[in-house]
Amino acid sequence: MITAILFGCLVLLLALGVPVAFAIGMSSLAAMLANGLLPISLAQKLLTGVDSFPLMALPFFLLAAELMTGGALAEVLLRFAAMFVGHRRGGLGYTNILTLTFFSGISGSALADAAGPGAILIRMMRKSGYPAAYAAALTATTSVVGPIIPPSIIMIIYALQDQNVSVVSLFIAGIIPGLLISGSLLLYNFWASRRRNFRSDGTLPDLRTIVTTTWRALPALVLPVIIVVGIHGGVFTPTEASVIAVFYALVCGMFVYRTLTLAMLPGILARSAFLTASVLLIVAMCSAFAWVLTILKVPQMLALWIGAQGLDPLAFLLAVNILLLLFGIFIEPLPGVMVLVPILAPMAYALGIDPTHFAIVVIVNLTLGMITPPVGGLLFVTAMVAKVSLSELNRELYPMLALQLGVLALISLVPAISTWLPSVMR
Repeated sequence: MITAILFGCLVLLLALGVPVAFAIGMSSLAAMLANGLLPISLAQKLLTGVDSFPLMALPFFLLAAELMTGGALAEVLLRFAAMFVGHRRGGLGYTNILTLTFFSGISGSALADAAGPGAILIRMMRKSGYPAAYAAALTATTSVVGPIIPPSIIMIIYALQDQNVSVVSLFIAGIIPGLLISGSLLLYNFWASRRRNFRSDGTLPDLRTIVTTTWRALPALVLPVIIVVGIHGGVFTPTEASVIAVFYALVCGMFVYRTLTLAMLPGILARSAFLTASVLLIVAMCSAFAWVLTILKVPQMLALWIGAQGLDPLAFLLAVNILLLLFGIFIEPLPGVMVLVPILAPMAYALGIDPTHFAIVVIVNLTLGMITPPVGGLLFVTAMVAKVSLSELNRELYPMLALQLGVLALISLVPAISTWLPSVMR
């Protein structure tokens, strides 16, 4: 009965349009009261939920992304990507995909990618004659790579929920899946450009321009390498890496690119503070929700039920993918990870599924929920920037989404895609 109250309240509040964080917190409170617990228990769990040293990485990674954006990073990466593919048919489409893939190694957030460089690319594609809906759909689907290629905010949260994986293993494991997603979109843009006769956007630059542009983009491209190699090599922890990323972004913006000024810092700090507060509010509420699940023994009951069904690992992964795709339509990836991982991860390990492989399947799946109609968060952002209706955007989106689901199926069926690189770098 209490479990029914917990999930019933959550579904009802989400259906009424209550913000996710408050819906999770209010449903947790309702279950606590029904179980005879005092309301003060919720306040205690909210505080302990964010009382974690690894969580300190979140505000610093968010600040680093804001500093790099303020330091004209998007324009630098855009010119770098356009230099290699801008002269080809559909060149701005390729530029869109490559720029957002490069930027994902800095922001760690799909929404940041779509609202920052994504907005610039959509406007450029519209001016060059690309259909606005195509530009918006391509930007939305490519922005999915943001939480998959390191650094990733969602991966940090996942590692806090599951002690069987580490942040560095998830960072490394996300590289190949992220590149597969971008690669599938490059192939789709190749096909669409010829079928719809998208024109090229300029000529191949001379060697001097290539060298100059590459040299200018190099500081931005090196940041994700520093983070992953430094953490893997034991030079610093993920939290320390986030602080180094802030320092590196500040130096690049002020002294390398010289586009970041002291007058811009208060606004950047304020935006980072608001983003951090919104993320940590969700983390706190989800911690209380997970605690209620634990005292109700929901994970244990589900694990026993799954075991009684006699599912093999492949059938279990198929069932999990369907569940997560449906769940991801209505809720953001971050609360999705915090609510579902404590339930699903123990079942996966009981069936012998590799923890890193399962983590990547969950993260990719929930992230795809951000582009799944009708309520994907990335769809609203890109539709607003492109000034198109959601119905127009969805018509262009469906083939791209089908490709992404194909990549998800491949990741689920072939564990080595997620586990090979971490095992090589171990």
